[in-house]
Amino acid sequence: MAQHQPIRKTTPTSGSDIPDKLYFRIGEVAKLCDVPAYVLRFWESEFPQLKPHKGGTGQRLYRRRDVEMALRIKSLLYNEGYTIPGARQVFKSELKHREPQLALTIEGTTPSVDSRQLQKLHKDLRDLHSLLSKSPSRPTIHPIRAPRTPSISRRTPQKLFDLPLLPEDNKS
Repeated sequence: MAQHQPIRKTTPTSGSDIPDKLYFRIGEVAKLCDVPAYVLRFWESEFPQLKPHKGGTGQRLYRRRDVEMALRIKSLLYNEGYTIPGARQVFKSELKHREPQLALTIEGTTPSVDSRQLQKLHKDLRDLHSLLSKSPSRPTIHPIRAPRTPSISRRTPQKLFDLPLLPEDNKS
């Protein structure tokens, strides 16, 4: 895949011009970035890194890092001459070149964990997984009272036909 190179070189916009606020509305961010609000909404659909919160009323609320990301996108597109796919590629390559996360350390040990500790941890995780993956046993449900026995008033249709005929019916 070809590397995208910027067409024009300029200094990126600094984040020092951003007011010290917790949240910004889309109109404020549009003024800070000097782009229309619809451009910011379009950038949200094109760049997953730009995700403002939506308040209870559905209004977009940008944090400082969102504003900085919008300024960075604007700089890549307008000042450095990248296309949208090229700017996405820049973000992807920056993500790959970030420092790796620190290794897991156990309290009181050096960062190099020996294989026995890893094997024990692996076994514990497998045991926990098997315990959690078992289907829960259903408790036996006991009725509150014993089931009713059928009484004379409760006869099934079949038993109704087996009844003796009334004396009035025998007169024929």
